[in-house]
Amino acid sequence: MKESFITLKQVSLKNNCPECYNNKGLQLTFEQKIVETKFYKSITPNVNHSLECLVCNTIIYPVQWTDDIERVFEYQQKTIKPKKTSKYLKKASWIAVLFFILIAIIIAILAIYTSL
Repeated sequence: MKESFITLKQVSLKNNCPECYNNKGLQLTFEQKIVETKFYKSITPNVNHSLECLVCNTIIYPVQWTDDIERVFEYQQKTIKPKKTSKYLKKASWIAVLFFILIAIIIAILAIYTSL
């Protein structure tokens, strides 16, 4: 199973970084999770967020957020539009389904033939 993320929104914030106090480096990113296997590809409803300071290269965890950062985060969270959740069956799934249908038909034909 392979997990990946698609970026829904990336916003530069004007707030001060709690680590280096620079007000030009905070970047808020929202990403939606995609799960891919041999049989299907699924867009999940899981939306992750991360806040990073590009000046001091630090990930800012929610415990470190100031009230101003929390207010901006809540606003930005309301503005994102996640992609619609879905599952796409791949070629291997369709082959497996057809194989099982074919086996069921053969078993039904053999059952009818042996009952005569």
